[in-house]
Amino acid sequence: MFETQLADNSLVIILFIAVVFVLMRGVKVVPQAENWVVERLGKYNSTLEGGLNFIIPFIDDVRVKYNMQEQTIDIPSQRVITKDNVSIFIDGLVFIRITDAEAATYSALDVKQMISQLCQTTLRSEIGSLELDETLSSRDDLNASLMQALNNASNEWGVKVTRVEVSDISVPEEVQKAMELQLQATRERRAIETKAQAEKNAVIADAEALKQKAFLEAEALERTADAERYQQEQIGIGQQLAIEAVNKAMQENPQAAEYLLAKDRVKAFSGLAASDSSNKIVIPVETSELLGSMSLLQGLLKQDK
Repeated sequence: MFETQLADNSLVIILFIAVVFVLMRGVKVVPQAENWVVERLGKYNSTLEGGLNFIIPFIDDVRVKYNMQEQTIDIPSQRVITKDNVSIFIDGLVFIRITDAEAATYSALDVKQMISQLCQTTLRSEIGSLELDETLSSRDDLNASLMQALNNASNEWGVKVTRVEVSDISVPEEVQKAMELQLQATRERRAIETKAQAEKNAVIADAEALKQKAFLEAEALERTADAERYQQEQIGIGQQLAIEAVNKAMQENPQAAEYLLAKDRVKAFSGLAASDSSNKIVIPVETSELLGSMSLLQGLLKQDK
């Protein structure tokens, strides 16, 4: 009796463990940023996303697990030939993110390997259409071309290429030396051109300074001439006004002209008389006119008194 009860208890425990085991097989906890592809009897059934998920034990099976975070694919260094027949070595990195776990599982055998091979092939094709100088100076354009070519092919694989970086381009030693010599020659040519341009600018600046100086001197002379002309005009106007005033005075007083003439004669005669020369003889041209002038002056003075 006891043995029968013990056997029944053991069977219950075994059944309980089996049930727990089956349930555990049907419960799947998927980590965040992961997708699991589930097949049912060998055929795609569903994609499990992050969190708690349930499947049918022994019927459903997890085929593959994908990390949906951004990943890198290292492109190994390879030898390529440029358009101008220069052999160089180039490598790079490709950044991808899986967007469709089902397509990544069933559209390509090995997504990363295929992208790596496609990138190497595209690199050879792109660099084969560029010369060495273009290859070294246009990495951004090369990266953009690679990214477009990879995206066109990888969209069917459920993969998104987010970025492509050509990390290193190595040229042979003899080509490197030739490039250094060419660069040195270019720098020397630019230095000579810069010096010549500076000398040219200096000559132009000197010519402009002389031109400006001559212009300022001519302007100063013109202003001086204008000032002298204005001064002479003002003197002429003053003389004209003086003459007009004298003429008006003579018209108003007829004796004014005789007075002025007599005054000038007396002044001239006085100057001759005051001379120290011992050989002088002063004889009026017309004594009567001199006496008349004296009498005229005397009469005018009396009138003034």
